[in-house]
Amino acid sequence: MYQTNYHRASSVDEAVKMISGTAEGKYVSGGMTLIATMKQRLAAPTDLVDLRHIAAMKGIRVEGGKVTIGAATPHAEVAGSAALRAACPAITRLAGMIGDPHVRHMGTIGGSVANNDPAADYPSAMLALNARIITNKREIPADDFFTGLFETALGDGELITALGFEAPEKAGYAKFPNPASRYAMTGVFVAKGSGGIRVAVTGAGSDGVFRQTAMEQALTANWSPSAIAAVSVDPSGLMSDLHASAEYRANLVKVMAKRAVIDAG
Repeated sequence: MYQTNYHRASSVDEAVKMISGTAEGKYVSGGMTLIATMKQRLAAPTDLVDLRHIAAMKGIRVEGGKVTIGAATPHAEVAGSAALRAACPAITRLAGMIGDPHVRHMGTIGGSVANNDPAADYPSAMLALNARIITNKREIPADDFFTGLFETALGDGELITALGFEAPEKAGYAKFPNPASRYAMTGVFVAKGSGGIRVAVTGAGSDGVFRQTAMEQALTANWSPSAIAAVSVDPSGLMSDLHASAEYRANLVKVMAKRAVIDAG
């Protein structure tokens, strides 16, 4: 790896102050993406600001129908939370399908959302749940947060501190995982709540996570896996790579959406 300076922050304010004094600093928590990227010499931050010791960025709170998850909460904790399972079991199942045990115990929900990998699981949950991305400066609706491949609405030095959403009436998630990485070759998260029905797709879009509005309309008329069958998925906006063609992914979107509705009940 390239030479870098390490900083250990104990509060959000301290982390933001540390990053502001660097030439090209990066926040790091679990490091599941950033450290691997640095080892491949694809990233060379001058400084790393460690967020793992900021207590205010950890933990899960469920108060009535309001769910708040600290950005530094690891996937394993999301998967194992009884309170979260009662409020939104789909997101606990999603977390339990991420990577392997090492990744689930080190990787964090905030890191995944901030990185916005086009095949990551959490972005589809945030979009389908109409979540709020809470930073040290503001709250960003999920519809406005994800702006493209590995791109988000975060500004320079802006730090995700928590994720918030209303517990849905029903929600489900299904993905077709890459057998090696466990990333989603296609994943679909469906949610039914006070704001209506939302369907978000990850792992398939050529521009990253996106909402499948035709499926939202079909499920609004008929909340049933059979409603998905009549929806046509256009492959022109989907990815083609060594794992699957756009046409194959178009079919996976329908199959995973049906399974997600079944998962939701």
